[in-house]
Amino acid sequence: MLKNPIPKVTSKFQYRAIGIVNGKYIPHGSDQLNRGFITDDKGEKIETVILGKALSLLKKHIDLNKSYFWVVYPKNKNTQNLHLQVSGIWDPYQLNDFPNDSSKTNSSKLLEELDLKDNYFSVRGELVFVNTQSKEFVIKVCSALKGQNLKKKNFKLIIKGDLSLKLLNSFVSCDLMRDGHSLELLNYEIIEK
Repeated sequence: MLKNPIPKVTSKFQYRAIGIVNGKYIPHGSDQLNRGFITDDKGEKIETVILGKALSLLKKHIDLNKSYFWVVYPKNKNTQNLHLQVSGIWDPYQLNDFPNDSSKTNSSKLLEELDLKDNYFSVRGELVFVNTQSKEFVIKVCSALKGQNLKKKNFKLIIKGDLSLKLLNSFVSCDLMRDGHSLELLNYEIIEK
């Protein structure tokens, strides 16, 4: 069975910010493998950090001369400065138990079968700011880790798109596409006002 790189939502109020980006990972140096850039097929460089379990995958299975689909958590301070944290690598043939008949299907087509695309992001959280002038809004995402310092675990994502001020403080689920260093709204659903 084909494993979905972006799992289905498991609860109504599940917070999350996760996406999939295709590109080559270029580390800052051989001594610092966990920090570098993902360069997409348009040559756009995105500052990237490889998280723990993905780092061991990278060391054991990844050819840095090839492009891969990276499962990532997005962070940004504005709509021109996207930063990615790699949590996994989606390669249905090399890293999963999926039959390798690549003559029939490539990874991009397999993604489409899962209703996903390169540069797709799923973000769920509380709408905390809307700028109708610049057509931007901010979603606050909370980590599921309970009992720890929650101040550090919450973060905000700035997204390009047009949402009504009436929706402020609603819990929303957004489908986004990455364009360069921006996350842009495709569609949204109000989970609760």
